[in-house]
Amino acid sequence: MKFDARKYRELVEENFEEAWKKGQEILSLKNPNLHYPRYGYIYGEEHPLFKTVNNLRRAYISLGFKEVVNPLIVEDVHVRRQFGKEALAVLDRCFYLASLPKPNVGMSHQKVSMIEDIVGRRIENGEIDDLQQVFHSYKKGKIDGDDLSFEIARILSIDDITSVKILDEVFPEFKEIKPEASSLTLRSHMTTGWFITLSRIADRLPLPIKLFSIDRCFRKEQGEDATRLYTYFSASCVVVDEDVSVDEGKAVAEALLRQFGFEKFRFKPDEKRSKYYIPGTQTEVFAFHPKIVGSNTKYRDGWIEIATFGIYSPTALAQYDIEYPVMNLGLGVERLAMILYNYSDVREMVYPWLYGKIDLSDMDIARAIKVAEVPGTVPGLKIASAISTTAERYANEQSPCKFLAWEGELYGKRVRVYVIEKEPDTRLCGPAYANEVVVYQGSVYGVPRTEKWREYFEHGVTTGMRYIDSFSHFAARQIEEGVARNSDVEVRVRVVEGLSDVNLTMQENVRRYITSKSKKIDVRGPMFVTVRAEIG
Repeated sequence: MKFDARKYRELVEENFEEAWKKGQEILSLKNPNLHYPRYGYIYGEEHPLFKTVNNLRRAYISLGFKEVVNPLIVEDVHVRRQFGKEALAVLDRCFYLASLPKPNVGMSHQKVSMIEDIVGRRIENGEIDDLQQVFHSYKKGKIDGDDLSFEIARILSIDDITSVKILDEVFPEFKEIKPEASSLTLRSHMTTGWFITLSRIADRLPLPIKLFSIDRCFRKEQGEDATRLYTYFSASCVVVDEDVSVDEGKAVAEALLRQFGFEKFRFKPDEKRSKYYIPGTQTEVFAFHPKIVGSNTKYRDGWIEIATFGIYSPTALAQYDIEYPVMNLGLGVERLAMILYNYSDVREMVYPWLYGKIDLSDMDIARAIKVAEVPGTVPGLKIASAISTTAERYANEQSPCKFLAWEGELYGKRVRVYVIEKEPDTRLCGPAYANEVVVYQGSVYGVPRTEKWREYFEHGVTTGMRYIDSFSHFAARQIEEGVARNSDVEVRVRVVEGLSDVNLTMQENVRRYITSKSKKIDVRGPMFVTVRAEIG
């Protein structure tokens, strides 16, 4: 009887939902790592930078601070008000925002003629007037640039592709537009935002006011390197009260940083002396962390500069009508994260995929190993389980031998499934039948659970799948197809030389990663298992 692929597929689909549920139940017991939701792993992973951000948020909140969002885009006049004569030096490191001016677009006879050539018909006077009105509305800002092609298509009753062609070929004004700078800047210091925020709330909220904000700042460096990026996160706070002092800054710094494992603190006057701080109050915070003692960094003595605080100058505060003293403390989140997670290059920490620092854990690799073929019916899944159980129970029986693993109906036909060994003077299964696929220190191994390999299972990540388990699913799938063809089936595996020999597969990108790290995939061994299914 010829194999009917369509009929087989229909038979599988009839039982798919029930088979899937049963499959999850059976397979999850053997390998919870191989079956996870399609759109995500069972366990996700935080980026070290954002993990630090979240921990800082919790730390500030635990100290009674309220979270706020400070303005990110600010007029350069605020920098001038805060820094006075030094404003130019600060603005030199700011990113100014630019925008595209809206050109004057006219409808000349030549342009009308070009449009007619593109659309293949005469353009009526009313349509020309409507087009002129659309461009006029665009110039006035009533129509956005991304709506122009739609409006042109609507007026001329053409498709969007033709409309875009008209804009591209008839109106060179749009190609010639160049950005024009505005007075808007991207915030380079969180302080710029604090002055704006405090100007609105400092005289309205009850004292003391304790606020924090963790957000991006942007700074035009000479270039990005191991310690500097164009954008960074500032974890900043302010305390507003009738009487705040340097001691307030010391107390906040200690309370905040102790939550990250820092044990001792030193405070040193900051030589930079920003103009928006009262002279003599700008202070650098040095903290001791046992994690970096003896490391290869310049901070191997355990001490590192981690934060800065100061009291805002009354002169600067007066520019915003803020009448109460303000203590401000800030630290760079990337700097803290580099200490906590042992990075020496901020680029490698923030953008690991751009700087060759992608690291897969043993768990990541284990999850990339999957069963290649599985049965599509509930009886098929039961057959797979029965084959595995029978092989394990009688593995050491002398051959020739034959053991009934499963008997029942499949696709309306009576089926008997056996695990057999025809060759004399051997055993039902080869010695590697129970080898288990485990990931250890970035390499993949197929090894038995014996004392010799204990280290691999205790400190590596097992897939939970033995050779006999994954092979049984392949055999059951072959039996389903054989029964659909109404023919007996015999499936065997001899010497295992790779994952595919035992019905396992690995994502190709993970395979390349293992190779790039000079690791190995060592899944081998004599298995010698034969399964036979008889119909009727």
